[in-house]
Amino acid sequence: MGQTILITGGARSGKSRIAEARALGFGAGVAVRATYIATAEARDEEMTARIAAHRARRGEAWTTHAEPLDLVGALALTDGQGPRLVDCLTLWLTNLMLGGHDWQAAGRALVAALPKQSDAVVIVTNEVGAGIVPDNALARDFRDAAGLLNQWVAAAADEVILAVAGLPLKVK
Repeated sequence: MGQTILITGGARSGKSRIAEARALGFGAGVAVRATYIATAEARDEEMTARIAAHRARRGEAWTTHAEPLDLVGALALTDGQGPRLVDCLTLWLTNLMLGGHDWQAAGRALVAALPKQSDAVVIVTNEVGAGIVPDNALARDFRDAAGLLNQWVAAAADEVILAVAGLPLKVK
């Protein structure tokens, strides 16, 4: 079975770069092609520019599979093609919550699917528990949901890394 690695941290902590290096590192000295499962949607110019910058930084070693909602389906579709990087779990959660989907059922399905993967899965997520209590109900609901989802995935993961100032700190 494939290994699951969860990489968490705050905004601009270096999570994505660390995750990209880990996913490509499964080649054991051989050039590896990895799949980038992108959960972001380009809904405005700023997000379009962010997505373009991420793609340009990754280069040719990656195949991109955009999937804002059906993460379990994307993992099933790409399994057997090399390591996968899911970037990011919190954007996926945002898409589910804003779309009125049952995020808890989707999260449980993801946790159940992870141990069944034959190729490695590296998952990026945002650490949301170190900030202040948000001032509105939607933001509090999101913070609570993200905290729970991160805990569920961390429990299922083989390894958990906390990114701080661009440095990976092994938590599990």
